[in-house]
Amino acid sequence: MLLRLLVAVASTVSTALLPLPAVNVSFTPERPVQGHLFVVRVEAEAGHPIESLSGTAGGQELHFVPVTGGFESLAPMPIGTTEAASVSIRVRYQNGTEESLERAVPVQAGVYQHERLTVAPRLGGPLAGADAARLRGDQAKAADVARLAHGTPRLWTPNPVMPRDDRVTSGFGNGRVYNGQINGRHMALDLDGEPGDTVVAPTRGIVALVDDFLLAGNIVYLVHGGGLLSGYFHLSEQLVAVGDTVEAGTPIGRVGSTGRVTGPHLHWVVRYGTTSVDPRSLPGIR
Repeated sequence: MLLRLLVAVASTVSTALLPLPAVNVSFTPERPVQGHLFVVRVEAEAGHPIESLSGTAGGQELHFVPVTGGFESLAPMPIGTTEAASVSIRVRYQNGTEESLERAVPVQAGVYQHERLTVAPRLGGPLAGADAARLRGDQAKAADVARLAHGTPRLWTPNPVMPRDDRVTSGFGNGRVYNGQINGRHMALDLDGEPGDTVVAPTRGIVALVDDFLLAGNIVYLVHGGGLLSGYFHLSEQLVAVGDTVEAGTPIGRVGSTGRVTGPHLHWVVRYGTTSVDPRSLPGIR
């Protein structure tokens, strides 16, 4: 009995003292822009295969998938980041050893503008009463979609497409002044369109929410998994139902002017978890 116990203890100590292999962590691009997505890649030393990876970046959970030569995860660079962002990674090797890594990602400043808009007086300033309560409810539903995106395996595919082939009328990250009052940033991309023009899914996903929001009007939210989700606002018509699976190019709605708008257009949101990012930073977007 004593001999078996000593052998077990020796085995545990031996495993704990195994030298940790070298791990290479890289980022694409090397200096992500504020408010953009980037890719975290992890590669282990030959002969020391990785069993699993976990981690965080920009306050969001990472979701690694195996790729040729290593593992990759999307990650968000929050628009408010002004210095290097921290990426934390936990590596578990197939030999039972584990390692914690911290890496600093240098950030590149984005170029953003200010826009002045005139909307209905009721929606141009701070909301109160029933409007404020409804807005909180809308935000809670959007937060549920973010949790679902983190809890869904990666569905999105390479080479996503634009939901509309039209000009950008308002860029991501621009400051917004409604009816003379500063009202934060425009955390989406606006694409021009006429009422009834078709809006398509940019990549594979599941329809997570179809609803009518106070400010966003008729909306569709898609979950693409691995933390990624997208939203389509101000629609005149929704063409999908909750639970539908869509592919890149699948029609999901039609351009409209519902909610807080100055005219018909598509307001396209992309988020990693709860962090909004420029949709044009989707890897391989065309």
